[in-house]
Amino acid sequence: MRIEVVKERVTHLPLTPNVLASLRETARLYTTHYSTMIEGNVLSPSQVERVLKHDGHFPGRERDEHEVKGYYAALTQIEEWALTRKHTTVTETMMQILHALVMAGGRTKIKPSMYRDSQNVIRDGRTQAIIYMPPEATDVPSLMKAMATWISKNSDVPCSIVAGIAHYQFATIHPYYDGNGRTARLLTTLILHLGGYDLKGLYSLEEYYARNLDAYYNAISIGPSHNYYIGRAEADITKWIEYFVDGVAVSCENVLKRMVEAEAEGSPDQSALLRKLDPRQRKAIELFQKFEVVTSSQIGELFEFKPRTRAQICAAWVESGFLEIVDASNKGRKYRLCQRYEALAIGRQKVD
Repeated sequence: MRIEVVKERVTHLPLTPNVLASLRETARLYTTHYSTMIEGNVLSPSQVERVLKHDGHFPGRERDEHEVKGYYAALTQIEEWALTRKHTTVTETMMQILHALVMAGGRTKIKPSMYRDSQNVIRDGRTQAIIYMPPEATDVPSLMKAMATWISKNSDVPCSIVAGIAHYQFATIHPYYDGNGRTARLLTTLILHLGGYDLKGLYSLEEYYARNLDAYYNAISIGPSHNYYIGRAEADITKWIEYFVDGVAVSCENVLKRMVEAEAEGSPDQSALLRKLDPRQRKAIELFQKFEVVTSSQIGELFEFKPRTRAQICAAWVESGFLEIVDASNKGRKYRLCQRYEALAIGRQKVD
C-alpha cells in the first residue's frame, strides 16, 4: 500500500524538463554507483560521473570503469524498452541482453550472452570457503526458461513481488560466471518499469541495498545448505520478499520527497509531452535548453555519432515532427524544435 500511494501521488506531481533531467540523471548515476559498489567497485559517485559524462580515466581502476559503463548502458536499454512498450513482460532474451551489456563496458553492439557451460561456485573472499553452489550448467537453460515463463504468467501478482522473486531466482540460478548480481538488480528494475512502476525513472533500489549490505546478503542467502539442490531450490523466501518490498517502498518514498520539492517551486507538469519522446530525444532537449537553433554536428557530438549517423537521426527526427529545418544548406544545416516541443526547452507549458 505504501508503494501504491506513492505511485499515485508521483503521477500527479509536476515534472519539468530541468527537474526530469537532473533528478533522473542523478538517480541513474547513483544506481550505477551503488550497484557496482556492492560488487567491490571503489569509484566514488563523482568519479562515476566523470567516467560516464566526461570520459574520465583513473589509472589502475580500468575494471571499475568498465563495470560502471556497462551498468549505465544496461539502464539506458531498460529505459528504451519501457518507453517503446514493445514488450509487456520480460523475456529470456532480454535478460541475456542485459547481461551482455553489463559485461560489455559501454559497448552497445552486443549479442545476448550465452549461459555458463560448467559449474561455478561462490566463495568467501577471505576464507575461500564455498558459500553457495549454484545448479549444474546443464540445468541452467531450463531453469531460466521456466523463470521467464513464470514472470509472464503472473501479471496478476503485485509487480513488486514478481520483481523480488525474479531477483532471488536469477541470483539463485546464477546463470553466468560473472555479472549475476548486477543483472539480477537490473532485472528487477526492468520488471518494475514494464509494470508501470518506473516512477519517472527517479528511484534507486541499489542505494537501499548498499546502505546496509549485511541486510541485503542476509535476506537473499536463504536455505539450510549452500547447495542449490539441497537448500535453495525449495527455500521459503518470505524474508527476502519482505526485505525487497520494503526497499521498493523506501525508494519510492524518496522519489516523492524530491517531487514534492519540485511542486513547491511551482513547476508545470510536462510529463505527458515528455513521454512522447524516446531517450535520445529527451537528451537532445538539453541542447535546446542552451541554444534555440543547433547544428547536426552539435547533435552528433552529444551522442558521439559519426557524420552519417547524425545525418540519419536528424532526418528521422524531422520526419517524425520532433525537429524542423531552419537552414537547409548541406554543410551547415540547422534545426530547431517543432513548436509543440518548444515548451520543453524554455521551461513553460505551451498549448497546441
